[in-house]
Amino acid sequence: MSRSSTAASTAVSTAVSTAVSTAPSTAVSSRPRVVVPAASAPVSSEMLLTFIELSHHLSVSATATALGCAKSVVSKRIALLESRLQTILFSRTTRKIVPTPAAEAYLPFARRALAEILGGEESLRAQRAELTGRIRLTAPVSWGQHVLSRRLPEFLRLHAGIEVELLLADRRLDLARERIDIALRWSSSASPELTSTLVASVGWVLAASAEYLARAGFPEQPGDLADHPCLCYWRETSDERWTLAENPAPGLGAPRRAVVQVHGRYHVDNPDAVAQAALAGLGIALLPDYLCQDALSAGRLVRVLPRWTPQTQFGTQILALATPERLRLKRNQVLWRFLEAGDRAA
Repeated sequence: MSRSSTAASTAVSTAVSTAVSTAPSTAVSSRPRVVVPAASAPVSSEMLLTFIELSHHLSVSATATALGCAKSVVSKRIALLESRLQTILFSRTTRKIVPTPAAEAYLPFARRALAEILGGEESLRAQRAELTGRIRLTAPVSWGQHVLSRRLPEFLRLHAGIEVELLLADRRLDLARERIDIALRWSSSASPELTSTLVASVGWVLAASAEYLARAGFPEQPGDLADHPCLCYWRETSDERWTLAENPAPGLGAPRRAVVQVHGRYHVDNPDAVAQAALAGLGIALLPDYLCQDALSAGRLVRVLPRWTPQTQFGTQILALATPERLRLKRNQVLWRFLEAGDRAA
């Protein structure tokens, strides 16, 4: 562990010891306290990680599973941490584990301290081997499958010493708890406390199969969509309220906007399934361009209302996001620049 990481951990532990000592703690732990002199039991990264995971899972069994250790190890680490802090962090009953006010006060400090410690260790490893190790990466499922998965093989060919662990998920992962190096997210999900850069631009279109349009006719104005079954990435009824902006034209003033309440019989939370439904003639679909460009070029799908552009909750950009600590690592910097270059080349 580096000197700076140790100092950061010590400073955070000292500061939070004061914070938790003043926090009210009326809960009583049912397990015996392990009395260890504070000086002989420094706060370790294992203690911090176990505390953070137990705060999340509120179950010793689930925490042990997440960490890949025995339940007794979890209990021992928490007992040692409580002894070091001289306070009770969890109250245990036969049914559940409840964080005390002291635990709630300590949690944000523990997360920052663990990030500093792990960052220091990674920095030392990076000095020994600049471009080796694993990059843990997350991205939205559909964009990750259709766009990112085509880029990453080239990056791996360029850097033989680097491994990539790609987690495809539409839910927002906690970067610290999941130990994510770089997160690829829609621009609408950007976090101001994270460093960000543009990775890809995404256009949105309305499209339907030629067979469907021959049968049901073309909508001429946004309001006509209410008379057609519509398809989109669906999670709740608000997703059926579509906003469209008219493409600007010279000399015609400010572009118009339209909001339309659409309906459909097929609700699905996966863009690929939406595209397949459109190809099968189930209605008019709201799709990202990377999913329908080939079908549009081949005539299997036809654009609808081409003078209007959908405005979605996701935005029109994919951003790379990372904490400053993770971007200190050379391997993460290299992937960051590779992803940026992909946008410039698009």
